[in-house]
Amino acid sequence: MILQAHSYSGIDITKYEPLIVQCLQFFDEHYQYLAKQRGVKALDGDGKLILYPSSGCETYKMAYNPSSVIAALRTVTEQFEAYMAAKGAKDISTNTLDSTFKNRIPDIPLRTINGDTCIAPAIVWARIQNVETPQLYPVFPWRIYGMGREGLDIARNTYLKDPHALKMRTHIGWKQDNIWAACLGLTDDAARLNLEKFADGPYRFPAFWDPGYDWAPDCNRGGSAMIGMQEMLLQESPEGKLLLFQAWPSEWNVRFKLHATGKRTVEAEIIDGKINIIKQ
Repeated sequence: MILQAHSYSGIDITKYEPLIVQCLQFFDEHYQYLAKQRGVKALDGDGKLILYPSSGCETYKMAYNPSSVIAALRTVTEQFEAYMAAKGAKDISTNTLDSTFKNRIPDIPLRTINGDTCIAPAIVWARIQNVETPQLYPVFPWRIYGMGREGLDIARNTYLKDPHALKMRTHIGWKQDNIWAACLGLTDDAARLNLEKFADGPYRFPAFWDPGYDWAPDCNRGGSAMIGMQEMLLQESPEGKLLLFQAWPSEWNVRFKLHATGKRTVEAEIIDGKINIIKQ
């Protein structure tokens, strides 16, 4: 979020640089230490970190190389490198993080479900004991897969065919299914799930929702609904190209004004199915 704040508004995040470095450094040093405790080598046969024992969100326990953790390490490292390069630093190692760290980040695990390649929650795990879907976290918040990005079919397969993802799908509380649907250009699901999220809560005030997975009044439902709606209206490619109305029903009239990266403000509308870009 710190890096995203800089990306959108350009705020000075110099004071946070040590925090970012040390968070990444922890994963690098901690898991090498654990690996050496179990044997003689700190890395696997491909020179990658062995992220075990770990957890896929709070759901896949005792996991080996969970996709949610790998996606986070990869995205934060790449964004921090880009940030430091734009700032004029020649190498990420000037801030004490080994510049070869990114080469030790494992690949996101994949698996085949009924002949289709999908993102796996992890390579292996001991048990499932919660309701998150970490195999879709590489879509959001980490944005490795999505519209205008490689591997869109793999991410869509995961959303549409992974039995755990299907079982856990709902609009309740903080659930992100509406966001994932929007990020993957699945308009019907995005529209339906967002309408369900935005429906009035059972209390005196419409935006006071039932407990969901937490407590009443739940505000996570509204927050995730707002993110999902924005993703329906506006997304960006990895290069910063604006992608408008990727999951917005063409029959829904709308006019929006939203922020994009690089201090940009975007205004556009759909009126009777016709797109009009006002400002970008």
